[in-house]
Amino acid sequence: DLMDNYTIYFGHVLANSFYPVLQRAIGVGSAFEGWSPREQDVVYRVLIPMTPPRGHSFHLELDSAGQRQVRNFRVRVQLECTCTREQQAENMLCFLHHPEEELSRNQDPSLLHTLCTGSYLDVQKTARWFRQLVRATWPALPQSHNWHLELLPSTRSCQFKVTNREASFRIEMLFGVRRGDSDIFVSSQPGYAGTPSTLWLETYDVAEMKFFKYIARQAPPDSLHLRCLQLFSRLQLGIGFSTYTMKTIVMHLLNTFPVSQWCRRHFLRRLMDISERLLLSLEMERLNHFIVGNQRLPEEIRLPPDVRTAEPPNLFHHLATDPIARSQGIGEY
Repeated sequence: DLMDNYTIYFGHVLANSFYPVLQRAIGVGSAFEGWSPREQDVVYRVLIPMTPPRGHSFHLELDSAGQRQVRNFRVRVQLECTCTREQQAENMLCFLHHPEEELSRNQDPSLLHTLCTGSYLDVQKTARWFRQLVRATWPALPQSHNWHLELLPSTRSCQFKVTNREASFRIEMLFGVRRGDSDIFVSSQPGYAGTPSTLWLETYDVAEMKFFKYIARQAPPDSLHLRCLQLFSRLQLGIGFSTYTMKTIVMHLLNTFPVSQWCRRHFLRRLMDISERLLLSLEMERLNHFIVGNQRLPEEIRLPPDVRTAEPPNLFHHLATDPIARSQGIGEY
């Protein structure tokens, strides 16, 4: 309800502006997939798709200088001629063909002059704008009458907490640009150390969320696949294995065993399968990414051709080059 209300008011505030057009939020991550390892400390992550405003277009450019295991993109913003559509666009002046003096006198600046660095959409500038928008819109929302809003520090997203006497929710708003009509986005999620502010990381969160929804529709009422994942994720807290490692292993197994074999009577067997797959991956120094290069995904999960046919990144690539990390992983196992 909060995200839907924000979307409605964002639409009102940004109507006829030259800022990105914000679409309805998509819930992603463990809280929306149903297996959050920390039930008392849940972060609700939402991805807000952005489309270009009037007179602009977005063009995604792959950054070939990025790390091998991470695909980064730049979002090039290009001005488009609106001369032939002025009447339909409420007499909007064309950024390309009207004199600069007339533009500066009669029209707000283009997106290139607000949230871009050079010709590229800037993540940090967009995040600051987003935080200001969230703060300014809050008093108009129905939730503001009973909840308190607290913005939290973040440079590449908008994180905030809403609290009342009974409850507290922590929310992280990411924003991104969809790759074509697929379920893959480039988003403002945190990158590696020193990630330039014009780099947007390819994210598979929406595709993974849709996979869990697909499994939920097929699963019997007593399916414990989420309990298996939640159990192993809790076990890993404070140990070297990330929750994403365990999630990847469980997704691979869900794509291997029929969902009917995740019910209560198979619970211990599936736990052993997860444990054995983790050990095998450590010994082989390889754990394939679940989405990239996976030819066995449900048809409803839409991937760009280059993602579907790519060589899957190895989430354990560091073990192959670091014997100490490999032996440490075996020891932690």
